[in-house]
Amino acid sequence: MFTLDSRLQQDTLTLGDFPLCRLLLSNDANYPWFILVPRREDISELFQLDVTDQQQLWQETTALAELLKDSFDADKLNVATLGNVVSQLHMHVIVRRRDDAAWPAPVWGKHPAKPYSTEQVAAIRERLRLVLTDDFQFLEG
Repeated sequence: MFTLDSRLQQDTLTLGDFPLCRLLLSNDANYPWFILVPRREDISELFQLDVTDQQQLWQETTALAELLKDSFDADKLNVATLGNVVSQLHMHVIVRRRDDAAWPAPVWGKHPAKPYSTEQVAAIRERLRLVLTDDFQFLEG
C-alpha cells in the first residue's frame, strides 16, 4: 500500500495522480517546484522500479516538464531524483527563470520557503487544468 513520506506530506500540496505518480507542489512560492512520487511501496531508487514503471515514470516526468516549460515560461527545468533527505523515490521538476530568487544557483537551501497563498494554489491548479490530459486525476488537498 502506497504511503507518502511524512516529510513530503509536510512540505508539499497534493495536486493529483498520473497513472503511476502522485503529483505534488512544493509549498515554496519562490519557484514553481513540482514533485512526482511513484505510488509504489518501499521504493527508494529508480532501479527498484520494474522496467514498465521506469518507463512510465520517465514518460510522466518528460510530459510534465514539457507542459511546465510552456505554461510557466521556463528558461530552464531542473529535473532530478536526490533522496538524501527523503529516501522515498521522488522526481523533482523545478521551473527555473533567470529572474528567480536563486538563479543560477540550485534552489535547495538558498532562500527560506515562502508558502503559497490559497489564491496562488488555485491559480496553479487552473493553469494545470488547461494543459493536463485525461490521464491525470486532480485531487483536492
